[in-house]
Amino acid sequence: MAKATPDLSYCGREVRKYDNDRFLTCLFAPAERRESLFALYAFNLEIAKTREVVTEPVLGQMRLQFWRDGLDKIYEGGAVPKHAVMEPLAAAVREGGLSRSLFDRLIDAREADLDDTPPANLSCLVNYAEVTGAPLVQLALEILGAKGAEAMEAGRQAGIGYALAGIVRAVPFHARQHRQLLPADRMAAHGAKQGDLFELRSTPELRPVAREVAEAARDHLAKARALRRSVPRAALPALLPAVLAGLHLDALAREGNDPFAARVLMPHPLRHAKLAWAALRGRF
Repeated sequence: MAKATPDLSYCGREVRKYDNDRFLTCLFAPAERRESLFALYAFNLEIAKTREVVTEPVLGQMRLQFWRDGLDKIYEGGAVPKHAVMEPLAAAVREGGLSRSLFDRLIDAREADLDDTPPANLSCLVNYAEVTGAPLVQLALEILGAKGAEAMEAGRQAGIGYALAGIVRAVPFHARQHRQLLPADRMAAHGAKQGDLFELRSTPELRPVAREVAEAARDHLAKARALRRSVPRAALPALLPAVLAGLHLDALAREGNDPFAARVLMPHPLRHAKLAWAALRGRF
């Protein structure tokens, strides 16, 4: 495994600070592809935080339009806006021949984030996980040169699983923003109250809701892993987040599916070793 150097690029520093899971997986990528991955993941950070940094939906739409316009310039070969992430992203797109449609799906998904209505059911939540998680993994696969159908499907399933695991893990974070991403029908079925959630109260009724989302995450991770023998080894760094998703889900299960448990919110103490062992074996 390559080591992070002290002279990380701006994108590398941003990913290391705000998306450390994916930063660690980048260290298993070939050195010549790492900056492209950093640029991709830094772009994702920029659009993913839109809901957090704006006070009005129209401001969020304007922020996202900046990225759409920037991508227009990148794909049309025009002058790219001066921006610490946009410029390296342009280099990544041109070097890797990345699919514009996948970027559009990610941006459109973050525009939907501006509506705080909870997902109606688990299917709606899975759809949200797909549009926010799968295109990102698929773009990473393109950077790594793994563009085959099997790799893309494994990336789709792994992206959904990782996103669902992240949603459960982020329950307290979203609750502080008065946001609920847990399915409304499952909350009602188990008697879990949004008011308790927003008051950061861990209740017994919330735990089966978290368990059902976690089970859905495991199902999608298993579907990704079922394709492992058909996926080239070059794809591995893009799929390694599935290993970390599994660790997050295991921690949740050990805590009785309580998303407010302190151990669920903490980074796994052995995640570096778990990633290294998975990479050595070619597993995800």
